[in-house]
Amino acid sequence: MTDRGTRPPVAAEPLTGSTGAGDRSAPAAAPTSTEATYPTEIQAEVDLFLAGLAFASEGSTRGLEEAMRYSLLAGGKRIRPVLSLATAEALGRDPQELLPLAGAIELVHTYSLIHDDLPAMDDDDLRRGRPTCHVAYGEDVAILAGDGLFAEALRLVLERQDGRPEHLLACVRELVAAAGVNGMVGGQYLDVTASADLDAAGVRRLQELKTGRLICASVDCVGLVSGLSGPDTMALSRFATELGTLFQIVDDILDVTGDEVSLGKRLRSDERHGKPTYVTTFGLERSGDLAEEHHRRARDALAEAGERTGTLEQIADYILTRRR
Repeated sequence: MTDRGTRPPVAAEPLTGSTGAGDRSAPAAAPTSTEATYPTEIQAEVDLFLAGLAFASEGSTRGLEEAMRYSLLAGGKRIRPVLSLATAEALGRDPQELLPLAGAIELVHTYSLIHDDLPAMDDDDLRRGRPTCHVAYGEDVAILAGDGLFAEALRLVLERQDGRPEHLLACVRELVAAAGVNGMVGGQYLDVTASADLDAAGVRRLQELKTGRLICASVDCVGLVSGLSGPDTMALSRFATELGTLFQIVDDILDVTGDEVSLGKRLRSDERHGKPTYVTTFGLERSGDLAEEHHRRARDALAEAGERTGTLEQIADYILTRRR
């Protein structure tokens, strides 16, 4: 993988009540009437880093690189890589040192979006406000673009991320596990094969794998590449688990109540395909209550994670209140 131009400087059941740590007096929840502030300065660093990546070493595959970059640079909040950099900050590391890992996680996420949009999957023609990859380049090239992004993600970590070999190995192992059969791809399989009357536990498990696992890896991989695990990162791991569930609940709510222009994608996609979601399982009001619950538990976990968690708190508040 090479830089394009000068490399920029890098700065179980859904919960119905409180148990355990959740019973403590929690930090005040963010207001839900307005969208909380997002750390756009970190998002901008991620965007610059991604824009500097190039993949093709010869002219014959430039068309494939174009399709890969078309989806990779289409915008979005970069939640996962921003989480990684904010986690580095929480662990006392310079976030700039973790940009290769953060970028790799976004490559994996983008690959999943390209494949998720394919006609054989969700059959969506709009992503981040413009035609999906298979609409723009054809299904064959879109499939290869997704495959390429996944492979290049691994190469990015192994070639560009600093760290002791054993720590890099642990990090990559976690990343591929989060993306594999016991993670995101397994969740996508459950998504395309599940019946509309899937019970609450089934909905929770599906979303834990499809969405939550990569969000957790965005946090956990930073600890692993830093040689930290166990008690050093336990609270952050709990935070990531709660955040992954929160993200999916809010995403399901926005699929019903959101604005197509703001979200940049077609709404009610799950409804069209008869797929179970938090909203179809619990209804809008209960789903909103569950989002508040998981947000509070995420903030509880951060309260135990140290004093440098301000950006992670900001991300959690944004996810709860986001409108796009």
